Amino acid sequence: MLTIATDIDALARFGRALADPIRCRILLALRESPAHPADLADVLGISRTRLSNHLACLRDCGLVVTVPVGRRVRYELADARLGHALDDLRSAVLAVETDKACADAAEKGCC
Repeated sequence: MLTIATDIDALARFGRALADPIRCRILLALRESPAHPADLADVLGISRTRLSNHLACLRDCGLVVTVPVGRRVRYELADARLGHALDDLRSAVLAVETDKACADAAEKGCC
């Protein structure tokens, strides 16, 4: 059985990853299929340097892994259940209230 601290850490890592729209887009893209960084940068319309920083964050959070493919590296979700979690989370949030927009955390005094 997991401890509460482990559960909180896991959710915080997931939340940290989802806190940035680019990281959300990366996770959603990788949910569809593994990808090479150059292809991801093109699909997302961002620079490779910016993508690299976000991929490093997602790796540090343990949500994506690299798979060597010849001389290149491919990224994929660390576990297929993360794709299901993204789908479930999106569905649950949309089901609760679709007319809400999250205010800036600084305005709310959060974080």
